[in-house]
Amino acid sequence: MDESQRGPVHVEFRGVSKRYGQTVQAVRQLDLEIMRGEFLTLLGPSGSGKTTALMMLAGFEDTTEGEILIDGQRIDNVPANRRGIGMVFQNYALFPHMTVAENLAFPLEVRKLGREQVTRRVRNVLDMVQLPEFGNRRPAQLSGGQQQRVAVARALIFEPNLVLMDEPLGALDKQLREQMQFEIKDIHARLGVTFVYVTHDQTEALTMSDRIAVFSAGRIEQLSTPRELYERPAASFVASFIGESNRMSGTVLTGGENGGVAVHLDDSDVVLNAMSYGATLSAGARVTLSIRPERMSMLQDGATALNVIAATVVQSVYVGDHIRLVAVTASGLKFIVKLAASSSQLELNAGEAVRLGCGREDCLALDR
Repeated sequence: MDESQRGPVHVEFRGVSKRYGQTVQAVRQLDLEIMRGEFLTLLGPSGSGKTTALMMLAGFEDTTEGEILIDGQRIDNVPANRRGIGMVFQNYALFPHMTVAENLAFPLEVRKLGREQVTRRVRNVLDMVQLPEFGNRRPAQLSGGQQQRVAVARALIFEPNLVLMDEPLGALDKQLREQMQFEIKDIHARLGVTFVYVTHDQTEALTMSDRIAVFSAGRIEQLSTPRELYERPAASFVASFIGESNRMSGTVLTGGENGGVAVHLDDSDVVLNAMSYGATLSAGARVTLSIRPERMSMLQDGATALNVIAATVVQSVYVGDHIRLVAVTASGLKFIVKLAASSSQLELNAGEAVRLGCGREDCLALDR
């Protein structure tokens, strides 16, 4: 979803905090707007506040201060069962004594829908999650992936316009988890309802989301599209948490036009040309440099780059689609480089001297 397609504000957190007792502050003064129809992921490590924020929106946790609004109406004082929100948990929470169809019908029967309408909606959501023949089975007769599909169907069956998902794929194996990511993304695209999704898995967040809110210590460090988050992290924490990166400390020697800076790396004779997309950095500023491993290349004889780093190979591992190279400079700086396997037919042995290269745009200077 691009900026021009994003709808009006659907959910809003205004100055929301959550404290447990006097000492633990799980969420701190959270301000967040979630747009109608978008897929927003709350991403962060354990204890960062992302799940607490979701549970306050769902109504399973009370706010300590601040307001939560849906379509401009305060809902933080409305009971969870009256908020009209679909919810998918990691443990599926299916009733074991009921069939799949009975599990799906339950939210509708609670809302006193007629039998004919219930039957039609059960059939429709089973088709939606590609389980049309499974209505008479019990949860114990289903695989983990099938149970997860039923849990998603149950969250959607009463046609909410807001669906919350709390680590819903955490219990699945890697291959099935990746498959379900694309299936949930496809369901979202077809329905056009608002999804708020919690995960600690960066790849999952990058794959599924329109926007990602990166949480740390109860606050949002950055709220951006997946591409913006990966290409231009606003802080050192975000750069280290989203994907792999080479991170080094240094001091700005000179600041240039349009964000270009020259940085002298600590305890070395290496100077790198980098870009600063955040604060304007002047000479003497302390920064953290971040370079993605796939943005570095190994320079063949005669080739050059704006940044050239002389290093020695420590390890070279063939990983299938790429070669993962670990190299160190004479002063002890370590670099991880991902080289496309097809273009790296030469054998790289430990102890071999190499020249590594990268451009200014590949090297981010982040204000510490």
